[in-house]
Amino acid sequence: MASTALRALALTGVAALALAGTAVPAHAGRHRPPVEHDEQITFQEWSRHPDWRTGTHRGTRAVPGHRGGITIGRPAGTTEFTDEHAGTTSTWEYATWTSPATRIGFDATELVASWNADTPAGTWLQVELQGTYNTGDRTPWYVMGRWASGDADIKRATLDGQGDPWSSVWTDTFAIDDADAGVLLRSYQLRLSLYRKPGQTASPRVRMLGAMSSNVPDRFTVTPSRGGIAWGRELPVPAHSQMIHKGNYPEWGGGGQVWCSPTSTTMVLEYHGRGPSAEDLAWVAPGYTDPQVAHAARMTWDYEYEGAGNWPFNTAYAASFPDIDARVTRLHSLDELERFVAAGLPVITSQSFLDTELDGSNYGTSGHLFVVVGFTADGDVIVNDPASSSNAEVRNVYRREQFEQIWLRTKRYRADGTVASGSGGIAYLIKPADQPWPVVPGSTNW
Repeated sequence: MASTALRALALTGVAALALAGTAVPAHAGRHRPPVEHDEQITFQEWSRHPDWRTGTHRGTRAVPGHRGGITIGRPAGTTEFTDEHAGTTSTWEYATWTSPATRIGFDATELVASWNADTPAGTWLQVELQGTYNTGDRTPWYVMGRWASGDADIKRATLDGQGDPWSSVWTDTFAIDDADAGVLLRSYQLRLSLYRKPGQTASPRVRMLGAMSSNVPDRFTVTPSRGGIAWGRELPVPAHSQMIHKGNYPEWGGGGQVWCSPTSTTMVLEYHGRGPSAEDLAWVAPGYTDPQVAHAARMTWDYEYEGAGNWPFNTAYAASFPDIDARVTRLHSLDELERFVAAGLPVITSQSFLDTELDGSNYGTSGHLFVVVGFTADGDVIVNDPASSSNAEVRNVYRREQFEQIWLRTKRYRADGTVASGSGGIAYLIKPADQPWPVVPGSTNW
């Protein structure tokens, strides 16, 4: 189902925020409508019992209840899986569920899948995508991720080298290779494969499976948003630096610059009162500073990509904690992001920039994650920047117009003048399960 089906049950606009007990700035009533950009973005999901009863079942069953989902019923059979990253071949019982063919509503150029699941010991899952182009032709079944919340049974990974004449999968993202050629993604199906050790009763349970589809045109700049609804609001998000981990645990990237994503995810989880237990952290060396960050890096590590920055692996990790919902999407503007902060929800954003493009950053990056925790009284963006030298230096304020450009653009110039890509507004959205998503009229992207 589209995410708007859930949000239709919620109150809308500033009134909803006030009724929810959120302080609304006095100038919020003068908030002008969000700037409309020329991108198209939607998030479609399966998360309710009626959703899981649709599609094609092979050994799966829908579980009713508020936190139900889909799990293995009577397995469809057994299969052998060779995990090249672990160097093992094992036999697994399996079951599959294939979603109905789902029209996106526009012709898309990219798609990123997300899932929220529980994977007890001895279980794991795989998510695949098959798309249909506007020509009527179909893609192969692409593997979008092999995942478990731990790493004792499989090494979670994506799959390199997937593609056809029109599209490719780049780690966690399906992408049309040449949008100007006119062959675009019109609809898709997701296939969920659930695995458990033979004879075992504990099974994976998936609570949400969804996908963000988008068509964001090539752009080096965007029209600035107006803002207003969250100016003067700052959320008390714990601060953690990735840089204090530099050189530690080389088997998971050695900390430092490669841990921005799990560090950001950890900050938001702690803000929501979630985190690994002492038992979870027992593997970390005694006396290690911020062991929860090292744990998050290990448990989001993509052994094919060889990094902890896989977007859906991070949101799946977040949702592995009790009563947390999480997903990867794109946002249209800082106007939309302000609605989340006003509702008490920090947002993790992905951006890339030269050191001259973001005043006060003192560094450049080809890809980095921040946590947006609030806005100054003048609308500038308050972030917890994990690339800071210490936990005490994590809070930073960046100019609104600069931040919005480096986050929302899809094209940028490197220092040598060549052209590289930008994230186009990628964001991790993480919230408590009992809190509704904010509502923005006309937005269908979460």
